[in-house]
Amino acid sequence: QVQLVESGGGLVQAGGSLRLSCAGSGRTGSRYHMGWFRQTPGKEREFVSALGWSGGNTRYADYADSVKGRFTIFQDGARNMVYLQMNNLKPEDTAIYYCAADWSRIDSDYNRVRYWGRGTQVTVSS
Repeated sequence: QVQLVESGGGLVQAGGSLRLSCAGSGRTGSRYHMGWFRQTPGKEREFVSALGWSGGNTRYADYADSVKGRFTIFQDGARNMVYLQMNNLKPEDTAIYYCAADWSRIDSDYNRVRYWGRGTQVTVSS
């Protein structure tokens, strides 16, 4: 089992920044994949970003088109932490953000993700 705990959400004005953190514990490892999804009421969970190893020693970091150039995902493998630096936030970024982890590559299909955190609320005011 893997446990994920998010932190860092909050209220910010449009154009501002937030950094989300996710701490992994349990059966973790340096080769497992981690990422972020978000969800608003009445909508499906939406892929935001993910990182991991795509084979051999090649790292990947994927982003949804809506956040490219504004969000950056990075990891502290030694501490089983993954972060999402969010800059130039927009009101449409308002959502609950969920940390995700899996032993396979994480893509936009949230149904294939094995482990989830409980989420942290991000609210961007206009």
